[in-house]
Amino acid sequence: MARASSALLLAPPAGEAASLADRAFYAIRTMILSLELAPGSVINERELVERLAIGRTPIREALRRLAQEKLVEVYPRRGMFVTTVDVRDLARLCEVRAVLEPEAARLAAERATEPEIDMLYELLNELGTSRPRSDRTLIELDARIHSAIYRCTHNHFLEATLEEYYALALRIWMLALEQTGELQSAVSQHLPLLDFIVLGKA
Repeated sequence: MARASSALLLAPPAGEAASLADRAFYAIRTMILSLELAPGSVINERELVERLAIGRTPIREALRRLAQEKLVEVYPRRGMFVTTVDVRDLARLCEVRAVLEPEAARLAAERATEPEIDMLYELLNELGTSRPRSDRTLIELDARIHSAIYRCTHNHFLEATLEEYYALALRIWMLALEQTGELQSAVSQHLPLLDFIVLGKA
């Protein structure tokens, strides 16, 4: 099964200084979403400290945030675990995203700044190329498109909510890559959406 690269979606927004806790959060989150830390696996805090070369306090803060995002579960006296995955949750997640994502696109069309529009044009150009892409590359591109649109809403509550739901759905996609046959088509469907946003057609 393919695995996502460490660049997958998950870094602080460009231009923002990242605290140690932020760096730990995005690093561990990427490990979880790429299935490097498999669903149900034990989280070893000491190993994370050594691997990321980040202190125990920022690691713990990152893990608390990941628990809030439902990617980590904490059991008193048992330890900390990566949450398990129920593929049936994908349909439930899609129901929520189907309500929120169109509103995010509308706000992005109304509020995107010139630098953000330039960024969306770059994604459009990348999306429009005909070169073949691996599933991993397609998912990474899809993630960057969604993250960019969320940021263009200039509504941090909506952005954070959609990032959380996207991450939960993405992990299920990663588990299902071998059975996914329409990934290229699904990602390409963002072309008209991005066109409307950059033209300001809410």
